[in-house]
Amino acid sequence: MKISVLELDVDDESSVKNAIQKILDQKQRIDILVNNAGWGLWGCVEDVSVDEFKAQFDTNFFSIIRLIQEVGPTMRTQGSGKIINISSVAGRIGFPASPAYISSKFALEGLSECLRLEMAPFGVDVIIIEPGVIKTNFLNPVKLAKKSESDTAYSDITTKVISGIKMMAEMGTHPKEVADAVVKSIKDDKPLPRYIIGNDALMFLEAKKNKTDIEFENYLKKELYGE
Repeated sequence: MKISVLELDVDDESSVKNAIQKILDQKQRIDILVNNAGWGLWGCVEDVSVDEFKAQFDTNFFSIIRLIQEVGPTMRTQGSGKIINISSVAGRIGFPASPAYISSKFALEGLSECLRLEMAPFGVDVIIIEPGVIKTNFLNPVKLAKKSESDTAYSDITTKVISGIKMMAEMGTHPKEVADAVVKSIKDDKPLPRYIIGNDALMFLEAKKNKTDIEFENYLKKELYGE
């Protein structure tokens, strides 16, 4: 299989437009869009500036809208296509110490649900991939909010959560499982709205499904703080 690589900065509108136009000039169609670009900012709500929240959303959310708006018209005209958004179990469960990242994934989940219904009449599928903690370099290095680099009221919480996530990552799901889920969603004639990857993701989502809100909150507190 021949693979052509194009440079594209998802945060730069002109870069996105140029790359998509080059593909259309060469191939006259686009069948698959996988939105995978993203990063994570650590620090509790009071420690993350509004500008830092905006920077997180620029890449994790608004860049995805930018790409969808460039590719969507072509897929609608074709009457086919698949848009695959890489979200996270954190897009359905709020954890402390990463509100900017988690909020961006919650936003992506909502966007994807809306878009799936909007594009269904045009034969375009929209799919969410929800990994748990994956064994990658996502936490290397850890990107802390500027205020979180010094001692704050939330330093202990942030340190504890990051330490726990690092431990989970050491035993995390192999990234190939995420790639396999993406390939499966592409091959499936009737793809599911969501593909969940990782035992940790399944465990947390099953607990949220089967518990009341307060029961699930207490469950998370016990997992996070030992309460």
